[in-house]
Amino acid sequence: MTHRDLIEAPAVLFVCVHNAGRSQMAAGYLQALAGDRVRVFSAGSAPIAQVNPVAVQAMAEEGIDIAGNTPKVLTVEAVKESDVVITMGCGDACPVFPGKRYEDWELDDPAGQGIDAVRPIRDEIRRRIEALIDDLVPAARPGTA
Repeated sequence: MTHRDLIEAPAVLFVCVHNAGRSQMAAGYLQALAGDRVRVFSAGSAPIAQVNPVAVQAMAEEGIDIAGNTPKVLTVEAVKESDVVITMGCGDACPVFPGKRYEDWELDDPAGQGIDAVRPIRDEIRRRIEALIDDLVPAARPGTA
């Protein structure tokens, strides 16, 4: 076991109101692209019964299956366990703790939208996830140890 193995992977929590679209797509991308380098959670301030089927379809087009995910209620414990909390339109419903990194991603809500409207939201989420991964877990550059 190396010293790197002893360092716990950073935890990222994605929060939106229903935990059915944006936060689920973001969590799906982060899990798929970062693997075990990041711990991924998502929740909603007022979760609904199931993940948005159009969000599921949009992610399936990217080869990422979020169909089995279930929207979860946002808890204080989830925020406490996270290093980075990314909100997506949940407003003041998200508890704030000192020492956490908070970001608010202003993204259109895919609820009630067709696939053509959801694809650009999905693509913007992917762009932001790739930048987040580069920031949280920089890859070793060629020629570095």
